[in-house]
Amino acid sequence: MSLTDDAIARIRELIRSGALPPGAKLPPEQRLAAELGLSRNLMREAVKALVVAGVLEIRRGDGTYVTSLQPRLLLAGLSVAVELLHGETLLELTETRRLFEPVATGLAARRMTPEALAVVAGELAAMRAARDDVAALVQHDAAFHRAVLAATGNETLLSLLDGISGRTLRGRVWRGLVDERSADRTLAEHEAIYQALAAGDAALAEATALVHVSSTEDWLRRHLREQRRARATADDQGHDDASPTPAAEPTPAKAEAAGTASDGDGDGTSRD
Repeated sequence: MSLTDDAIARIRELIRSGALPPGAKLPPEQRLAAELGLSRNLMREAVKALVVAGVLEIRRGDGTYVTSLQPRLLLAGLSVAVELLHGETLLELTETRRLFEPVATGLAARRMTPEALAVVAGELAAMRAARDDVAALVQHDAAFHRAVLAATGNETLLSLLDGISGRTLRGRVWRGLVDERSADRTLAEHEAIYQALAAGDAALAEATALVHVSSTEDWLRRHLREQRRARATADDQGHDDASPTPAAEPTPAKAEAAGTASDGDGDGTSRD
């Protein structure tokens, strides 16, 4: 453990033990450093790291405070880490989502209020209206699932799945560019999820969500297999220019531009 890591651990222990509860103001830097047996430089580095992690916040002219420590703050960094995943690790991500999201959708069906259902219905209607606009369809796809997860009332679950699903935005657009039938398929899958939620049928909601997420996982698995085969063929022929893997998928801007020129683009992976 580095000296900075040790400093971070000491401050975190103060928070974990309740000595510095959520919303508490940290003692002045010099005093806290002396109490913890740290140099002021190490104290500053530790505070910076904990600010980035959403554990502390610096209020200019006032001091440093412990945040609310809510999941939306502490898990915000997950999406940043997930953004770096690609290829086989991206497939692991879809497997992880398959384990969590169907169960969460079933929970949402049990806890869904009329107001929450209206939000989900609004996003579904927006998806239908945007079926020929890849970027908009992807946006409302993500909002649809976020509205479903929000209905669970479980902020930790919402924050966790938000972090996992955020990485797939480019993947969804990308799929829309190569699979012109995905719009019809993903709209049908979302419609099935909505109907199960509207009926308050938790088992059906879980099943429809499982079908939806699994279709994305199956597509990605097949695509990765095709890419491996293409690379192997290129290697056999002495080329290094095999088709790009998901790690080299188009940026959202490029994908959107391509989607505008392509008629049947869907929601991409219909993942979120």
